[in-house]
Formats: sequence, C-alpha cells, structure tokens
Amino acid sequence: MDKCTRKLSLCQRASYQIEVVGHLDVNKVTWFEGLTLAVGYGEDGTPITIMTGEVLDQSALHGLLTVIRDLGLPLLAVNRITSVEENASDAR
Repeated sequence: MDKCTRKLSLCQRASYQIEVVGHLDVNKVTWFEGLTLAVGYGEDGTPITIMTGEVLDQSALHGLLTVIRDLGLPLLAVNRITSVEENASDAR
C-alpha cells in the first residue's frame, strides 16, 4: 500500500514517543503504566523524560496528554512512531 493513501483514524492503535520536561517520581510513573520511560538531558542539562509505547487510540492519547497537563509537566514533543496497521502491512 502506498504511504500516501494510508489514513490516520481516531480509532487506530499506534506507537508514540512523548517527551516532557523533568523527572517523574515513583507516584507519577504509575499513571503511565505500559509505556517505557527513559530520562535524558537537554543541552542545558534539564532532565527530559521520554515515554514510548503503544496507545490504543486517539482518545487514549488525549487521556495521556491530559494526565501530563494535570501533573504540571511541560510537554516538549508528541511523535507518532508507527501504527499497528503500518507494521502489519510491512510484514507482508
């Protein structure tokens, strides 16, 4: 399938990478269960938490972003890595 004809839908499962400023303490990590968390540092030494993993759909993604906002974590980036449909078609 041509990449130009693939469409992103609201109910499509996909993998995302979300970056926020700061370290997450143990109590906050439980909000992001199922995602892989890694800590890196910006050029100025600011800690950056990188969350990577599969998200059920756009509604679940918005839920994660709401939790990030409610925890007061400054959002740096949200990147869709792949969708499950893209992985399935690439394996064929």
